[in-house]
Amino acid sequence: MTILAVFVILCVTLAIGIAVPFAFGLAILYIAFVGDTDPSLYLASGHWGMNTIVLLAIPLFIMAGGIMNHGKIAGPMIDLAELFVGRLKGGLSAVVVLASMTFGAISGSAAATLTCIGSVMLPRLRAANYPPGFSAALVANAAPLGLLIPPSSIQIIYAWITRQSVLKCFLATVVPGLILVVLLCVVNFVMMSRQKLREGDPISREEWPAEMRKRTVRATPALLMPVVILGGIYGGIMTPTEAAGIAVLYAIPVGFFIYKGLNRDTFMEALVETAVTTGAVMVMFFMVMIVSRLLIFENVPEIAYGFISSISDNPIVILLMVNLVLIAIGMLMDDVSGVLLSAPLLLPIVQKVGIDPIHFAAIIGVNLGMGNITPPTAPLLYLGARVGNTAVASMLKPTFIMILFAWIPTLILTTYIPEIALALPNFFLGK
Repeated sequence: MTILAVFVILCVTLAIGIAVPFAFGLAILYIAFVGDTDPSLYLASGHWGMNTIVLLAIPLFIMAGGIMNHGKIAGPMIDLAELFVGRLKGGLSAVVVLASMTFGAISGSAAATLTCIGSVMLPRLRAANYPPGFSAALVANAAPLGLLIPPSSIQIIYAWITRQSVLKCFLATVVPGLILVVLLCVVNFVMMSRQKLREGDPISREEWPAEMRKRTVRATPALLMPVVILGGIYGGIMTPTEAAGIAVLYAIPVGFFIYKGLNRDTFMEALVETAVTTGAVMVMFFMVMIVSRLLIFENVPEIAYGFISSISDNPIVILLMVNLVLIAIGMLMDDVSGVLLSAPLLLPIVQKVGIDPIHFAAIIGVNLGMGNITPPTAPLLYLGARVGNTAVASMLKPTFIMILFAWIPTLILTTYIPEIALALPNFFLGK
């Protein structure tokens, strides 16, 4: 009875727009004061579940993303990408995608990617006569690349919950992320093929090499960040937590002295934003861990598997139903809450049909990324509308086109071709 009431409370509160931590908090209050189980079995799990140094990487990556945003570190990367593809018709849309991929390889956050890349690129898209709704939708659809291109914060959380290798989880989403990059670029080129765009100032063939050298030198300190972070992690020099700390230490002098976007005020703004975001995330961790513990203690994964297998025992159908559940979770809550809830609930189900946990890490990453831009809740769409100062309604048509022709093909390929997720982890780290 308790588990049914918890599900009802979560569905109702999330559907009416209550913030995720408060929705889970109400469920915990029900467990503690009304439910028919002993609350002491669950309340301590929130504390002990968070008592790990692995989670320290999350606030550090949040801080690195905030410092990069205020330090104007993304600008030179965008200028360099624009030099290569900006002259093509619709090329600025590809710049958005490539810049989101690069920034995601540093910040590990979809929201940070959207805010930083959107603030730089949306004025350029507007000046080039890109439709405002399309521009905001493009930035929102490219932002979840921060969840796929390592280091990804949700893959750190997934690895921590499921006791998997963080490095393997990072590598599992690289190929799906690159597939999504290609498909988003192709879809946006097609969508903009008939739009009357204002091209930027052309650079002659004679001027191009000198301009490339200039922009490359300018962008090198920013581009070295993912090289240092990922090289340190995959080279065995640093753990993900240590790499996150190095990212912060690297971003501070780069933002202050090279790109000069940081000063005393903007640095303090970044620290305050980090503190607020970290506080909200950690409260969310605590709440969701307690509810996840209840789901496991009440044997919900076995119950869910029994229900699904009663419909069909075909692995293709089971994976389809699991994907639908993940999309629904992504639509209702942010990526962090989504992986905290879905990993312990759904991993036992997919393992019964032979899915590798590392493969499932990639499936969760693509699903939650797509769920974050899928109406009706679509948190990244609303954030994109706010950053782009446009109406959500004007973003819906281009968003549905990108979901249909970029996101869903990526999800299908990732789900039903395991080698897409497993090739890199097995090649670099062994089976």
